[in-house]
Amino acid sequence: MPVLTILALAAALAVVFAVAFAGHDQPDWRAALVKTASTALLALAGLIGGAPGWIVAGLALGALGDLALARPGDRAFLAGMIAFALGHLAYVVEFVSRYPGGPVPALVTPVLVAMAALVLLTVFWIAPRAGAFCRPVRLYALVIAAMALSAAALPATAGHRVLQLGVAGFVASDLILALRLFVLRDAGARLWAARALWPLYWGGQALILWGVLPTQA
Repeated sequence: MPVLTILALAAALAVVFAVAFAGHDQPDWRAALVKTASTALLALAGLIGGAPGWIVAGLALGALGDLALARPGDRAFLAGMIAFALGHLAYVVEFVSRYPGGPVPALVTPVLVAMAALVLLTVFWIAPRAGAFCRPVRLYALVIAAMALSAAALPATAGHRVLQLGVAGFVASDLILALRLFVLRDAGARLWAARALWPLYWGGQALILWGVLPTQA
């Protein structure tokens, strides 16, 4: 099956999830299936399309994280966090391997400031509201920051710019998710947060993949 066909199917499932299931907190096997398939197909497209192995691994771990987060209970939530953290680290390995050395790109400075703010916000405001997940949430914020910084240090190619845009969307979705889970209490605000984070997350993953496919490198 051609890569573009797989990507189109993944995008269609992502739209179905956004329209039919985003913001629904009750466990639903249909939502879990559609959500997980939409990200697993990105990993399949990367595998078939010749994307780097670490990117394919990161996408696959994201699909596992989606599946875990669709399940109820604290153990499933922690499993999802671990899967996503490992996915971020897989991306870090790939991004670092692409850094050619030499001067640090100018993009690193604003991203460093933004990630420092994100980590501080998480450590001192979001994590204390996370109960038993306080420490994992803090560690997760550090992993996200490392992923964003390693992406910012990539050489300025067209593919890498697409990838960096995807990373920005992914980071934004994680922040919105944390706010939705641990800070927001109003039902309307939580619903809008869920609807906002899904396109940022799925679109971010898709852009990361698109930026490293051989035709974009």
